[in-house]
Amino acid sequence: MITWYGHACFKVDNILIDPFVPNPLYDIDIHRDNEVVKGVDLIAITHGHDDHIGSTVELSKKYNLPVVSNHEISVYLGKEGVVAEGMNIGGTIEIKNSKLTMVKAEHSSDIDENTPGGVASGYIINDRVYHAGDTGLFGDMKLIGEIYNPKIVLLPVGGRYTMGPKEAIKAIEYLNPKIFIPMHYNTFPLIEQDVSSLTKKVEDFGVKVIVPKIGESIDI
Repeated sequence: MITWYGHACFKVDNILIDPFVPNPLYDIDIHRDNEVVKGVDLIAITHGHDDHIGSTVELSKKYNLPVVSNHEISVYLGKEGVVAEGMNIGGTIEIKNSKLTMVKAEHSSDIDENTPGGVASGYIINDRVYHAGDTGLFGDMKLIGEIYNPKIVLLPVGGRYTMGPKEAIKAIEYLNPKIFIPMHYNTFPLIEQDVSSLTKKVEDFGVKVIVPKIGESIDI
């Protein structure tokens, strides 16, 4: 089951990824019980920016959810009282009936001007879903496709701070998934995109494109 909460925040099976909630596309009160954490046993963070760490500390503490991240972010979160599990690029962790492998991303990751956030990353989740995190296009996506063979890929398409539609099309060629879900677009004016032309070009490859509604759960 996959649910999109806007930007790069997804629930994949029992994992909540990059919980930037509330956000301009999904306005909730995280201090009340909400759908975002229903069925969630674990939080995963791709990098240190505010629009990805988001409400991690509050949600982790309130719902007793461990957090998987790179080593530097895990140290930062530990100082905030969060149960954090650190890892790094190429590593795999099995936790809470889930399996996450951390893979490379091309992006910055500082938490703030005084706190380095280590390396940015993506995750291969339960051997079937690739959440690319914030990233530009890079050639090793070919290796990610060859080694992990993800069936579902979640790729940023907003441009400016990540790759845009043109680069996403090449990434899909490299990864050769069955299903593509675009993310990290239309949250702010600087990353506005019309994904309709992207959808047509990707479907010409024989890849199914799903553009979920915010908060909609998709059984795939």
